[in-house]
Amino acid sequence: MKRKYLLFSLLISVFLLAGCGKSLSQQSVLENTRQTNTITWGVKGDVSLFGLIDVRDGQQKGFDVDVAKHLTKHILGPKGKAVFVTVTSQSRTPLLKNGNVDAVVATMTITPERQKVLDFSKSYFDAGQSLLVPNNSPIKDAHHLNGHTVIGVVGANSVQNIKKASPKARVIELQDYAQAMNALKSGQGEALTTDNGILYGLAVQNPGYKVAGGTFTKEPYGVAVNKNQKDFTKALNKAIDEMQRSGEYNQLIKKWFGGVPGFNYKELYRK
Repeated sequence: MKRKYLLFSLLISVFLLAGCGKSLSQQSVLENTRQTNTITWGVKGDVSLFGLIDVRDGQQKGFDVDVAKHLTKHILGPKGKAVFVTVTSQSRTPLLKNGNVDAVVATMTITPERQKVLDFSKSYFDAGQSLLVPNNSPIKDAHHLNGHTVIGVVGANSVQNIKKASPKARVIELQDYAQAMNALKSGQGEALTTDNGILYGLAVQNPGYKVAGGTFTKEPYGVAVNKNQKDFTKALNKAIDEMQRSGEYNQLIKKWFGGVPGFNYKELYRK
């Protein structure tokens, strides 16, 4: 009798461990969001036009933030709630892997290296890397930076791209775009590099600086999710398609980029 009791207890323990010991990658994010009627998004807080904290009300605002709100409604319905957590280029992957956020929509380029640890939706924005320089700068493009100092941000893939374009350029990596812009202003570097959309936002905020040299890479932004979340990724892709077909996507493009000098926002339109 005692042996049967021990065997029964062992089976119960195994059953409980199997049910409760699922890793974050095994748990269904889509199911959890439907149960809570909430999606928690990682968004930037220091990137004008995409995700910037408004000092007047403390809220994140920008294209990425609005995209997340619209995706939430398409996935969960009109009463679905979007909650935002501020991330940086460096922290967005760890926060996602640890389950602090359900998805990241934060100027994140889909790259083969990132796809080894994360999954992505289809592209929702087409960016390209460029340079921000003072208006009187002689620098013309990314291929003429050898011997110059270039400023980038930790966790962004732009630094590696610069090293490919100008192998002898000196690169400084800082923690966020606010620090990077201050470093450019103080003369620590001669150019700041990242995606053109981000740079145009910095140029709007900082008169006396311009985006130079056009784009020299293709940077398709995707919504990042944890591995093994195929249902959630499928729901995101469907929502992106619905946004584009309904015209919501183009409305957001015009809202955030329509007034940016030198930026042809209509090239970003999708049908």
